[in-house]
Amino acid sequence: MNAIPKPVNPGFGSVAPLKNVAECLAVAQKIIDRPAGVDGLGVFFGPSGYGKSKASLYVQNKAKAIYIEVFDFWTKKVLVESILAELGVTNPKGSIADMMKQVLRLLQDDPNRLLIVDEADKLVDKGFIEYIRDIYKGARIPVLLVGEERLPDKLKAYERCENRVTAFGMANPCDVDDAKALASIYHRQLRIDDDLLAHIVMETSGVTSRIVTTLAEVGQFAKARQLSEITRDQYTGPIFTGRAPRRK
Repeated sequence: MNAIPKPVNPGFGSVAPLKNVAECLAVAQKIIDRPAGVDGLGVFFGPSGYGKSKASLYVQNKAKAIYIEVFDFWTKKVLVESILAELGVTNPKGSIADMMKQVLRLLQDDPNRLLIVDEADKLVDKGFIEYIRDIYKGARIPVLLVGEERLPDKLKAYERCENRVTAFGMANPCDVDDAKALASIYHRQLRIDDDLLAHIVMETSGVTSRIVTTLAEVGQFAKARQLSEITRDQYTGPIFTGRAPRRK
């Protein structure tokens, strides 16, 4: 009988070496290393579920960047306070203008430090994106905007911001090699054959979050049957396609 695969919890900070991670890092590196006189706004965009946030968190750790994730409930004040918090200011005071000046002063001391704005399309929707342009213009730091598929189109409404973008990166669906990388992170002691991984990629449309969820099901399936290897023919469990189940 095959050995039972031990459960693996890779933790929130674990990032598989997916192609989207490399693409996000490439955009960041381009704006960090830009020649003098070249603007330093970058955009990494794609549909939800493609692992953009995971990729940008990897870049944050790699580049020691400042990272903020925008939420729907954010106001202009919360935006500026959140940036200050990332800069180590725990109890910001004063008007928004006062706090913006403080942000610029702190960032001007470290002009090569990258600022990553995840869910940046929400700032565009709210009309706050000019604050990010002001920070870029005032501190001249590289800024990476991460957001949904339509982010580049939305930026067209803000010409002064769009004109500063000098690097684009597009998140793509996972392929089988990406699925292998994910399996190696989440199921280090379970061998999943290529046919099953290819089937999962096809059924999930290559959406990273669906693949990760399905791999968890595969792991539970194998564990219940004490399998250390699993093939497409053996696996009869669920695959998360994004479609709700239908009544029979």
